Amino acid sequence: MPASDNPCLSLAIARLTAAEPQHYAIWVFQAPYPGGYVHHDRMWTQTLTELWQHWQGIFSLRGLPMVPHIGTADPLPPPLLDFSQPEITGAPNPSQPTSYTGRLMQNLGINLWQWLFDGSIQMSFNQSQGMAMGQMRPLRLRLEIRDPDLIPLPWEIMQPQPGKQAVSLSQQLLFSRTTSDVDPLPPLRSEQFLKILLVLGRDADSNFSETPHSTLQLSLEQEAASLAKVLETAATTDLRNNRMTTPALCQVTTLVQPNPAELISCLESGSYNVLFYAGHGVPAPDGGMLLLQPEASISGTELAQVLVRCQVKLAVFNACWGAQPDQQGQQTIPRSSLAEVLIHHGVPAVLGMRDSIADQEALSFIQVFARALAERSPIDEAVAIARQQLLTLYKFNQPAWTLPVLYMHPEFNGELIQPFTEGVTEIPDASPSWLGRQTPIAYLRSMASPNQVWSVRGGIMRVGRGDGNDVVLQQPEVSREHAEIFYRDSSWKEDVEPTYLLRDRSRWGTWVLGDEGWHKVHHQEVPLISKTQLKFGNPRSQALEFIIEG
Repeated sequence: MPASDNPCLSLAIARLTAAEPQHYAIWVFQAPYPGGYVHHDRMWTQTLTELWQHWQGIFSLRGLPMVPHIGTADPLPPPLLDFSQPEITGAPNPSQPTSYTGRLMQNLGINLWQWLFDGSIQMSFNQSQGMAMGQMRPLRLRLEIRDPDLIPLPWEIMQPQPGKQAVSLSQQLLFSRTTSDVDPLPPLRSEQFLKILLVLGRDADSNFSETPHSTLQLSLEQEAASLAKVLETAATTDLRNNRMTTPALCQVTTLVQPNPAELISCLESGSYNVLFYAGHGVPAPDGGMLLLQPEASISGTELAQVLVRCQVKLAVFNACWGAQPDQQGQQTIPRSSLAEVLIHHGVPAVLGMRDSIADQEALSFIQVFARALAERSPIDEAVAIARQQLLTLYKFNQPAWTLPVLYMHPEFNGELIQPFTEGVTEIPDASPSWLGRQTPIAYLRSMASPNQVWSVRGGIMRVGRGDGNDVVLQQPEVSREHAEIFYRDSSWKEDVEPTYLLRDRSRWGTWVLGDEGWHKVHHQEVPLISKTQLKFGNPRSQALEFIIEG
C-alpha cells in the first residue's frame, strides 16, 4: 500500500507555565481514529534529570557546556560523575546490557518512554498501533517538542522495556520529529529517480593557513568523487535481496567548496530532490551557519528559501549540531536549529546530526540510507534501516546510532520517489459483487460561476492540492492528499445499500453540510447522498456540491 496510507500518531510536548517549569502537557494532535485525540499532564522527574546529566557526561562528543536544567530557569554546571559507583537503577540480567554505558543508554531510553507514554497517551498509542497491525502497515509516530530545552534529549533511544527495540530502530513504528507551526506543504514533483546534489564545504579539521590551496582542493575533489561513487553504487545494490524490487536510478552532481551564489545557481538549475551537505557547521539563531569556504558561509534561513523554491524534498547534513538549537546566555533559543528552520520554511524532510559524527560512521549510514531510498522506501523507514546498520557496526552502548535526527513536515508522507504501485488502478471495494456491476454516475461541481464539474471515474475521486489529484484545489488549508470520494458496493449484504463515501485524510479536515448545519469530518469515512455540499480545509471557502445522477 502507498506510504501515504500508513496511520499516523503525532504527539506534542509543551511546558505549561513559567511559574511551574517542571509541569508539562502532552497531547495527541493527530491520530488514526477519532477517540485518539487525548491529553495528559506530566511532571518532569529528578531521575530523568540525573540520567540526562550522566548521558551528557559520557556521550557528548564535543565536551559538555553549561546545560540548562530542564524544569528550571537556572543553568547547571557539567555534572561531576563518580564513575566508580554509577547509580543506574535495576540490576543486570541476561536480557539487559552488562556495561555501564549500555545500561545508561537503556535506562534513559526506558525512562523517556515511560514519561511520554503515560495514562491516556499510552492508551491512544496502543489503540493506534493495534489498528496499524490490523491493517498490516507500520504506524508513523511523530513527536513535536515545543519546549526548546527538551530538544537536545535523545528521544530516538526511547524503548518500552528491556529487550524491546528502541523506537527509532523499528520498521513497524516509523519515528520522526515534527512541528505543526509551519506553512502548508507546497505541491511536490512526482519523481521516479534519485537526483542528489552533493556539496562538500569546509572541513572543521582542515588547516587552511598551512595547507596549499591546490593540495586542499585536490583532496576535497577526490573525497567528493569517492562519496559520489558510494551514493551511486549504493543505489544500485539490492538491500533486501529482493529481486522483485528494481532500485531507482541515481544521479549525483558534486560541488566542492562553492560560494553561496554557486550553490544557489546549481540548485535552481538542477531539479534535485536531495541535497547532501558534508562539512563544518556551527549553531546560530537563524538555523546555524554552513561553512562552504574559509571565507564564505550560508545560514539555514538563507538556504531554506532556495530549497523550498526548488522543491528539494530531503536535505541531509553531515555537519555538527545540525539538529541542535543555539543558546544565548545559557538559554536555549526556540526554533533555532538548522533542521527546525528548514522544516518551518516548508522543506518536507531534514536529516541532521545531534552531535559530531565520525567520518566512517557517517559513511556507513549514508551507504545504507541511499540504498533504501533507491529501493523506494519512505524516508522515515530508510532512516530506521540505516540506523540499524550503525547499531550493528558500532554497538548499542556507543552513540553512533543515536546521532541522526529526522524531522518531517506534518503533511509529508515520506515519499521521495514514487513506489511501483503508483498509478495502478484501484478498485474501491474488493468484494466479489463489485465486479460486473455498474457504478452510479457521480460528480463534484462548483456552486459559483463559472461552474466547474469533476466526474468520478472508476469509482474513486481524489481531492487535494497536489497535481496528481482528480480535483486540484490550491487553497493553503487544503492538504496535498486531502480526501477521497469513492463508491462501495455492499449490496450483497442484507439491508445495506450501495453508496458513495467521503474519506478525509487531511490536516485541517473537511466540512459537510447536514440537516443540522456544517460539521467537520477529520480522518473519518462518512456516507454521501446526492446534493451534499462540501468544503475542503476551510469552513469559509467556496462550497462544492456532490451529485449522484438518478
